[in-house]
Amino acid sequence: MKGEITSIPEELLRERREKIEALRQLDIEASLEGNRIVIWNPEHGYALYKAGFFGKPLGIRKPKIYKYRTLYELSFYDALYLLEKGIIRIICGGKTLDRETIIRVASRVVDDFIAKYTVYRDLRERGFIVKPGLKYGADFVVYVYGPGIDHSLFAVSVFSKQVRLKGQDFLRSGRLSWSVRKRWVLACVRDSKVRYYMFEWDKDLSV
Repeated sequence: MKGEITSIPEELLRERREKIEALRQLDIEASLEGNRIVIWNPEHGYALYKAGFFGKPLGIRKPKIYKYRTLYELSFYDALYLLEKGIIRIICGGKTLDRETIIRVASRVVDDFIAKYTVYRDLRERGFIVKPGLKYGADFVVYVYGPGIDHSLFAVSVFSKQVRLKGQDFLRSGRLSWSVRKRWVLACVRDSKVRYYMFEWDKDLSV
């Protein structure tokens, strides 16, 4: 069924945007290392994670908001979003990389990257915390407050004109929403616009 994505509290949305905007003052540099984007400065990595759960400290299975003395890794979604916001610079071999270069590199690593990033950016602009959803068989999991603070609100699978949506995809989403006891969202991207279809586990129908 088609559904509306729940809004987060206005006060939280305002606070989160202010924290992300304040990151501009740090002059954060990221580095493209092969197919990974790394923040070598732990202070900067911590600041990104604290402000909006961007990236993760390497080697920490379930990170908390804590100053780990290690490097941090950004997903290509996080990196492109922060680059577009003017919060980070991304370098490789002493050269500063632009948006198009990051998209080109990411598209070699992530199938249908542009469509998935369109959904990621839309959810981030709504104020949500968006993290990888591979553990649940999805593209993303979405939080109001963040991992380790609350449970993910819903999981998202992305489809675009590059990926044909079949009937079994709806059935699969329904089954998965039941198995993980959470809402499952199909995000369909067309002409840079996102339409969401939401499935929800109904305990009264479970056996």
